[in-house]
Amino acid sequence: MTETTALERFYSVIPAGGIGSRLWPLSRADAPKFLHDLTGSGQTLLRDTWDRLAPIAGDQRIMVVTGRAHRAAVEGQLPALTDENIVLESEPRDSSAAIGLAAAILERREPGVIIGSFAADHVIGQREGFRAAVREAIAAADAGFITTIGIRPTEPAVGFGYIHAGDALDVSDAPHALAVTEFVEKPDLETAKAYVEGGAHLWNAGMFIARADRLLEELHRSQPELHDGLVELAAAWDDPVTRGPAVDRIWPTLTKIAIDYSVAEPAADAGRLAVIPGSFDWDDVGDFASLAKLNTAGRASDLAILGEHARVLADASSGIVVSRSNRVISLIGVQDIVVVDTPDALLVTTSEHAQRVKSVVDALRMGGSGDVL
Repeated sequence: MTETTALERFYSVIPAGGIGSRLWPLSRADAPKFLHDLTGSGQTLLRDTWDRLAPIAGDQRIMVVTGRAHRAAVEGQLPALTDENIVLESEPRDSSAAIGLAAAILERREPGVIIGSFAADHVIGQREGFRAAVREAIAAADAGFITTIGIRPTEPAVGFGYIHAGDALDVSDAPHALAVTEFVEKPDLETAKAYVEGGAHLWNAGMFIARADRLLEELHRSQPELHDGLVELAAAWDDPVTRGPAVDRIWPTLTKIAIDYSVAEPAADAGRLAVIPGSFDWDDVGDFASLAKLNTAGRASDLAILGEHARVLADASSGIVVSRSNRVISLIGVQDIVVVDTPDALLVTTSEHAQRVKSVVDALRMGGSGDVL
């Protein structure tokens, strides 16, 4: 197949799920991270994601997988999204179910389709570099590889997973494609430093591009029951009469597992996974420390202030303040502070401990305080 033909068969998938618990209390179940403007662009992360993908796939070839509760908000953000291209989850079942169902639906509609999955809540700069990487990934997918896009690390980050890239692959129209030898979980600082210095590791950005049939084959090898459930769901999906009963019966039984474990890692072990190194800025905005860095251009001495009507007075302070109330917030002589002020919850921590916000969310859930989640 030529690159043009592969591009014509390409379909973007945007999984828009998860609450972004490390960004609580800004990100909530009813207003998750992807529905916020976290960069000052004037639009949500979801809309930014759509705008990156539309020039590659076209408005009519973007599918969004999201929760039923978010349908109205998603459709309000994406007026060009068609009814057939919004897939609603009755409850979260992790990324294998979300992406696998999209693959199964699209393969039934269009055998031989190539899909690319791109998270709804990441921040990406240098869009031409992003598009170039996606085009190479599509070519590698057309050659039969499960393909991901890795980001060249700029620092020894411990909040990201890593991809160990190996030898170059001989793939037409994908000159930078490399074999993947393994996926690595979030490392400690010393290990991350060794990865950056060694030059063979890339950040795992959670982008996966593959022929839908190949992705489903890989899923069938590692998770046959999950695969069979998704294929059965897809067979009922485009008929309004059969869809509801099939979802009610099958969806709650599906195994919760991330696509990294069900597809990417087994494919890497078998030599069927390729990576395209991406030469563009990327951040998954995973916690308030990364959000502060994003909004101060990495200047640790600055204070980032988010909130349309934020009232903040600061003297010799750095970090981030996110205000969703009318209160005046005064900071004097505090460094790397994180303050998130909402009408019903207040978070105060430091950049060093930003990753631990998730434990607060877990404690609130276990303590029965779901009203603030």
